[in-house]
Amino acid sequence: MKSLKKLSLLTLLAALMVFTAACGGGASTDKTTEKDKPTTPKTEEKQELSGSLSVSGSSAMQPLVAAAAEEFMNANPKVDIQVNAGGSGTGLSQVAEGSVQIGNSDVFAEEKQGIPADQLVDHKVAVVGMTAAVNPKVGIKDIKKADLIKVFTGKITNWKELGGKDQKIVLVNRPDSSGTRAIFNKFALDGAKPAEGITEDSSNTVKKIINETDGAIGYLAFSYFTDNSVTPLAIDGVEPTAENVQSGKFPVWAYQHSYTKGEADGLAKAFLDYLMSDDIQNTLLKEQGYLPVTKMQVERDAKGNQKNK
Repeated sequence: MKSLKKLSLLTLLAALMVFTAACGGGASTDKTTEKDKPTTPKTEEKQELSGSLSVSGSSAMQPLVAAAAEEFMNANPKVDIQVNAGGSGTGLSQVAEGSVQIGNSDVFAEEKQGIPADQLVDHKVAVVGMTAAVNPKVGIKDIKKADLIKVFTGKITNWKELGGKDQKIVLVNRPDSSGTRAIFNKFALDGAKPAEGITEDSSNTVKKIINETDGAIGYLAFSYFTDNSVTPLAIDGVEPTAENVQSGKFPVWAYQHSYTKGEADGLAKAFLDYLMSDDIQNTLLKEQGYLPVTKMQVERDAKGNQKNK
């Protein structure tokens, strides 16, 4: 009898142990509280851009920057961007003094006297090709570089000397503050000082004057050759094309610089990032007649030294 009671007691104790392990043991394996549980980080919402941005400078850059600004404003309705020309010198001066947030320039800031280049940050957003442009009635499409220098320095004064019409040559220049003038003088005229002629500070106006003036010659960025109103000239038999600029065969080209005073931030940085985006570099640049920096097979420094990449 005692053995039976003992056996029953042992059976009861064993059952209790199994029950405790099943209940209490399961609870003890998960001590994580709601407080300790990891939380999924919330996705940071994209901040809506707003405010105004002032841009000035190179008229050669104006069509590109204005078109990009329009697209940027369409995507950001609370943003207002004003894009003005006035020449590279104006853009560099105004960004240095803080009257605009971005100053566009065809030349390095180091090339302009009176500009505190050490205070400015260079953003190379594109490349522009430039060449001489003549009235279509002149009758030539190619010119030797040596003759081009003679034309702009006044040593050749009639187109018949170069196989063209018997017409007096009318020079159309840009002002000293113009980056387009600086690039053309440096790489097309080998630094020669042009003779006096008509002087205009806008590429659009230069194009109009060349078109309306018999015998006229000036110089424009490739982006202005969108119709047949003026004739772009090949130089030494090399056509003024994107491919020839990219390979380094055509000599007259420059970076398109967008300068900021110090590192870009806020709306200025957002817009400059947009200028370097695939939408602009792979599409809008080509539509506007500019070249992406990434496609260049050569590069230049502020002194004009060119080398293969």
